[in-house]
Amino acid sequence: MLLVTGGAGFIGSNVVAALNEAGRGDVAVCDVLGHGGKWRNLSKRQLADIVPPSELPAWLHGRRLDAMIHLGAISETTATDGDLVIETNFRLSMRLLDWCTANATPFIYASSASTYGDGAQGFRDDDSVSGLKALRPMNLYGWSKHLFDTSVAERAARGEKLPPQWVGLKFFNVFGPNEYHKGTMMSVLARRFEDIKAGRPVQLFKSHREGIADGDQRRDFIYVEDVVRVMMWLLASPSVSGIFNVGTGKARSFKDMMLAAYAALGAHPNIQYIEMPEAIRSSYQYFTQSVVDRLQRAGYNGGFRPLEQTVETYIKDFLDRADRFR
Repeated sequence: MLLVTGGAGFIGSNVVAALNEAGRGDVAVCDVLGHGGKWRNLSKRQLADIVPPSELPAWLHGRRLDAMIHLGAISETTATDGDLVIETNFRLSMRLLDWCTANATPFIYASSASTYGDGAQGFRDDDSVSGLKALRPMNLYGWSKHLFDTSVAERAARGEKLPPQWVGLKFFNVFGPNEYHKGTMMSVLARRFEDIKAGRPVQLFKSHREGIADGDQRRDFIYVEDVVRVMMWLLASPSVSGIFNVGTGKARSFKDMMLAAYAALGAHPNIQYIEMPEAIRSSYQYFTQSVVDRLQRAGYNGGFRPLEQTVETYIKDFLDRADRFR
């Protein structure tokens, strides 16, 4: 049996789908479904159990797992409840790490590109203690993930016991099906699709930095299917441990993404540029781009598809259909 925490969420439900498609029906999910229709992310899946987080310690007691994929977290970059974020993103992660260590269970967990802060130190996935301690996350969410990364790296550096496989994944800007419950945290494509389809203008931020055009703020956009392919490879590669970036290695602009969406629909672009709120101008990131050579050196050769191809796939297979769920 495998356990996927956060398995009803965006990336988690796509991982569960891939496991089912690989013939694994013995998948348990730990998550809170709530009242917002999040259950639909799992409505096509075969599951062994759905465990509320409050019952997880008792559920784990005396159990054996083939692997734990820990994706459950408070993932809003705007989160402000420090105690809740640390309890959920750091202390729970430490307890699960300890359980996997004691039970010799492979442990794959979600870190985040937000640990890189403003990018002043670059985006290289140096998982040495000194390399990690040089990073300065800009928000509470990023700091909570960074705190856990550093704690795991310190254990490894001291030669302390860890799970037989431990992997932290620094996800960059992931987009794709089953992200619809995320509200304002959805990808810009999911948020703007209805405007594009209806012929309404799509609004993007103006640039407030010299030398960067309006709408040319850039992110490392990666399709969720490509992310899941990395995770499935890791499950099949138990000798690989460490902290790795998961991005395409190629930054593209928000304008590029919107133009790809218009092209996929055969529609004429209609983009308007609006003022960026003053409250976020000083901390707004204009560029993120992963360095993925460590993952490749570890043996991963699955590649990452270009933005235009994945945007078209997302639109034609999901966003432009009555049933948008994977």
